Amino acid sequence: MMEGLKEWATVVKALEQGKQTVILRKGGILETASGFNVESKKFFLFPTWEHQETKHVKSEFHDFLNQVLKKKPDEGFNKISSYAEVLFEKDIVSNEIIKDLSSFHVWSDSYIQERRNWKPEKPMKAVFLKIIKIPEFNLPLKPEFSGCKSWIELNSNFQEGESALKDSEIEEKLQEFKEIVK
Repeated sequence: MMEGLKEWATVVKALEQGKQTVILRKGGILETASGFNVESKKFFLFPTWEHQETKHVKSEFHDFLNQVLKKKPDEGFNKISSYAEVLFEKDIVSNEIIKDLSSFHVWSDSYIQERRNWKPEKPMKAVFLKIIKIPEFNLPLKPEFSGCKSWIELNSNFQEGESALKDSEIEEKLQEFKEIVK
């Protein structure tokens, strides 16, 4: 069994196109006690369609949102087209640092603030990812995939794919990320 991380379809698209390299998480509603934990260093990206609104995404990425909303998977399935490898993770409490990470993701400042305000005593986890694009496949949906939880178990294996960014680009962005969060 492989882990899958549920993430907005818009964000998955941005990650796959190299426009986003960092995810900021606090954990789903069902993960309130511990907050968000990286359960696996390598996992499939499982696109979701709930909660996405234009106001939650920077204006220059509204196109991504519109594209994914037009390309929803068939009823009873999800489309998997990438997996991620965790290169670095850090818990962050400072609003300044969160702001400085803005260029690493597509979320609007107001949405990030909304997430910060939910359980403000909990840090946000910033996770720097390397994305591997793979041939898209249909995954039959199971009842246990639903609900506000971040991680699900998928009965699929990793396969060869190609990195969303060149190694040199990843290295450069990762260094920049580490400078900000240190």
